Amino acid sequence: MKVDGRHFRTIWAETDGDVGIIDQTQLPHRFATMRLTNVEEAARAIAAMQVRGAPLIGAAAAYGVCLALRTDASDDALERAYALLLATRPTAVNLKWALTEMTAAVRNRPRAERVAAAYARAAEICEEDIAINQAIGRHGLKLVEAAARRKPGERVNVLTHCNAGWLATVDWGTATGPIYLAHDSGLPLHVWVDETRPRNQGAALTAWELGHHGVPHTVIADNTGGHLMQHGMVDLVIVGTDRVTAAGDVCNKIGTYLKALAAADNGIPFYVALPSPTIDFSVADGLTEIPIEQRGPEEVAAMTGRTADGRIETVRIVPEGSPVANYGFDVTPARLVTGLITERGVIAATGDAIEQAFPERAGARLARPAAE
Repeated sequence: MKVDGRHFRTIWAETDGDVGIIDQTQLPHRFATMRLTNVEEAARAIAAMQVRGAPLIGAAAAYGVCLALRTDASDDALERAYALLLATRPTAVNLKWALTEMTAAVRNRPRAERVAAAYARAAEICEEDIAINQAIGRHGLKLVEAAARRKPGERVNVLTHCNAGWLATVDWGTATGPIYLAHDSGLPLHVWVDETRPRNQGAALTAWELGHHGVPHTVIADNTGGHLMQHGMVDLVIVGTDRVTAAGDVCNKIGTYLKALAAADNGIPFYVALPSPTIDFSVADGLTEIPIEQRGPEEVAAMTGRTADGRIETVRIVPEGSPVANYGFDVTPARLVTGLITERGVIAATGDAIEQAFPERAGARLARPAAE
């Protein structure tokens, strides 16, 4: 995707081995890139959400292993890096998947070969993510085209929640992949963008992305979606996810479950776009088995924005002394999901359909994360 006419990915290896990222905590008011020079900085970037989104978290963790090994290529250093990076975010399964892939790529190699092998595998993970997202976009485009055929001459209204765009991946995005392809093909399209409290990743990131790409969109308060659905102003919902269980339950940014309930009540298709590494075949019941990240209260109690005179300021909006709970994710049961948009097509949110689509992953049965 492009920013002011220049192509960017969200993460890349510099020529000297450092890792470049877009600092997403600066958006939408400032576009800034930064370098990661060691594994501690990579872990901090993931935890502080300078990089975020399940696929990008996995890519950042992969490069974090690279940064660790270029300092110390021993088994002990590899294990320390694995543990440090795994602890940064508990919900997105791509994190553990990428760390497992990186460990397999270097574990049995001589130390002299490990750094090169690590950078090669991290680059492959990034390229694989891009190819997967492009495929998700192609399959999801058919759903948008079908919605357009049901209302010829009118625009298709898509509602999305949080940010599952190219900023959440290495490039293209998951939920936004179909949107970008539909827009680029000339299909009349409009996107309702949930602001997505508490970090406003829809208002800050999705709206920024869509605006730079020229996609018509409108930012709405999170609780507006149900009203729009009741009045026929939403044709389909497409969201991303941080983890999908073997049975099709979907864990995504807090508030997704409520959108799925409203969509079901109003007969509106509710789709989830995901790359296959986001499927956790070790988990069957999302509600009881997926750890839900609880983040700091300041994300709810304070908001950052641009003042009328151009300054970026953070202000407190909650009374001093009021306790704050900050649950990062919720789980949408498979019964509320119309379909999963994957790189291998749109499939039902059922265990049988998922296993049939990805038999090699289902057979591997990833081990449970240590954090669980």
